[in-house]
Amino acid sequence: MTVSIADPRVGVPELDGLIETAAAGRLADGPEVRAFEAGVADRCGATRGVATSNGTTALHAALHALGIGAGDRVVTTPFSFVATANAVRLCGATPVFADVDPETLNLDPSAVREAIDGFDGGVDAVLAVHLYGLPAPMDELRAIADEHDVPLIEDAAQAHGAAVRGEPVGSLGDAACFSFYPTKNMTTGEGGMVLTDDEALADGIRSFVNHGRTDAYAHAEVGQNYRLTSLGAAIGRAQLDRLDDLVAVRRRNAARYDEALADNPSVDAPPDPSGVRHAYHQYTVRTDHRDALRDRLAAEGIDTGVYYPTPIHRQPAYADVDAAAPNAEAAAERVLSVPVHPQLSRSEVERVADALRGFRP
Repeated sequence: MTVSIADPRVGVPELDGLIETAAAGRLADGPEVRAFEAGVADRCGATRGVATSNGTTALHAALHALGIGAGDRVVTTPFSFVATANAVRLCGATPVFADVDPETLNLDPSAVREAIDGFDGGVDAVLAVHLYGLPAPMDELRAIADEHDVPLIEDAAQAHGAAVRGEPVGSLGDAACFSFYPTKNMTTGEGGMVLTDDEALADGIRSFVNHGRTDAYAHAEVGQNYRLTSLGAAIGRAQLDRLDDLVAVRRRNAARYDEALADNPSVDAPPDPSGVRHAYHQYTVRTDHRDALRDRLAAEGIDTGVYYPTPIHRQPAYADVDAAAPNAEAAAERVLSVPVHPQLSRSEVERVADALRGFRP
């Protein structure tokens, strides 16, 4: 039997919510969506939430409402899913790729400073990604953003349930953007959300994702249809109630793998720095023998994934962007993710742990 790298199963509470919402007949942007927005905002320590159709539209809407547009520059990481940079491009702005820290693989604050100093006119925003569920260095990035008087945005698509010194991811920037894709720590099927404490920003995002609407038939700008359905929100509310338990299981599984790798010099466990709560969207090891490890795990019936084999600045779509990111490029050659999701049985976790422990190139 194959040990799957992702299992987006939902259960009875989600099905009950779907049935109740469908029976109420409010399928698009109804009270279920408002309740979901309030619940996520409260859980993450923010005052306002605006639901969107997916994580990419959440990023686009947040950047747009922050005034990011043609001619602007946004510093971000080259080691993420391409949607992070695509959202910048959707605004007509240019992503400026700063390299990652070689240990955490999140944005390196010193590289961010160097990237900003490379432009006479500075930059217009900093977009940090909490990669694999590990929070980015938000204190240092906040200081840089404040020094240059630019907004700091969290791409929290992989970090539901993560925290820094007890402060939840989603409350650490001027805006935070989540994805609720099926493989995330919690799901709505497809969906996203922007969290913020800024009332005017939230209003701007809410208008933009609903055709620029300010009243029933009044449109202040050319917006988008980026709304979340009520059915998606119903699934999300049930998932939100389970989030702490789901993340606790991910962390328990990760701890078992850490233990298995403690005496294996050929494979590095992912970092888990003190003061942060890693949400383990992915359990991503690093090794100089990735192909051999992947083959060994496959022989044991264990799925793996490489997130991400090509940094964004090396993608054909970004061939026009001049960037040097040797740490990101080195990571892309060494990373390998193994199953860590909550649906794994104890025996499946042990199969993965045994395979990691026993691997020798």
